[in-house]
Amino acid sequence: MTRPALAAALLATAAFSGAPLSAETHRVDPGEGASERLQEALILAAPGDVIELGAGRFVLNDGLSLDVDGVTVRGAGMQQTILDFTGQQGAGEGLLVTSDEVTLRDFAVENAKGDAIKSKGADNIVYYRLQVTWTGGPKASNGAYGLYPVESTGVLIDGCVVSGASDAGIYVGQSKDITVRYSVAEYNVAGIEIENSRNAIVHNNLATRNTGGILVFDLPSLPVMNGGNVTIAGNVVVDNDTPNFAPPGNIVAGVRRGTGIMVMANENVVIEENWIDRNPTTAVMVISYPNAFDDARYDPAPRDVRINRNRFGRNGYDPQIDGAPMLLAAFGGSLPPVLWDGLGEAPEAGSPDNQAAWTLGLPHQAAGFDKARPQTVTLKSSINVGGVVRYGAPAALEARLR
Repeated sequence: MTRPALAAALLATAAFSGAPLSAETHRVDPGEGASERLQEALILAAPGDVIELGAGRFVLNDGLSLDVDGVTVRGAGMQQTILDFTGQQGAGEGLLVTSDEVTLRDFAVENAKGDAIKSKGADNIVYYRLQVTWTGGPKASNGAYGLYPVESTGVLIDGCVVSGASDAGIYVGQSKDITVRYSVAEYNVAGIEIENSRNAIVHNNLATRNTGGILVFDLPSLPVMNGGNVTIAGNVVVDNDTPNFAPPGNIVAGVRRGTGIMVMANENVVIEENWIDRNPTTAVMVISYPNAFDDARYDPAPRDVRINRNRFGRNGYDPQIDGAPMLLAAFGGSLPPVLWDGLGEAPEAGSPDNQAAWTLGLPHQAAGFDKARPQTVTLKSSINVGGVVRYGAPAALEARLR
């Protein structure tokens, strides 16, 4: 083959595969004009390029955005490269990503006025070894979300640390094919939340000192509905005892302090092999959507929730529930580890040590707590827990972690 023909073949191959011909690395260091220099690099990047952030503190006065496919934003480490938004003008995101095949890795974000890192409609996105915090501790004035991918197919969150979010530390919404793993969520209202999403696995994370540890919700009147196919496995969910600091009106403002794992109006959820301990209200809560709604597409009840081989410590010893003193007296000082509101399908247990539960015995959806008729229940033994299909992010995203 002649050289011109070879060159033409290479060009055709590159165009067909989407691979860049000459990816470049653009280094940006902290210092004077960091906001402008970093945003310029994000605008001028080409697919396949790397934006390399130097070590140090980037003092930023405005939010950042990326809308180029296939870009990697890489710092020197979550303790070494810090994007400081304390002086941010306006209330937008710290970093907003609206392009596909993006990798964000090895840096920290502090004190964003709005959500810290948000990606919207960004398919096959990787969040790797990121740290997000609001340094003033839990406050309603903090940004709502730490890591916030929404409306995406293919999400991998790995090795991240998030604290201080006034809604959810790690939140994935209206998305599918999701993995959240090896991450730490602490001192948020919700530690980790999967909402209106499908085909997700949340495994080997630590959720501690949140109001609620891990939440799996499906809500009405959103563009993407019918959340389900979620596995919560191998997590440590302990000491979730921070008072709820969500702004009034947020759905998570109703999460009771001391909730370990909470499933609301979802289908096909497996909770297995987690260590759930020292959560004052309950280890596991399975409930229907508690409010009135007007959406004919929506099923407010939980369906096909299975609980298997979890290690329950002491939970339910200070429940944030009306009538708690009487309940504690009736149950001998602490509540059974699984709370079901009595609506929809009762959760099932795949192991005998996970069958102890109690129910509110609510008569219908959106019934108030004054209508509750609490009683103990023994969860039905399920033969369908073993051999669970493991959902999650596309395997191809693993290559970006090298």
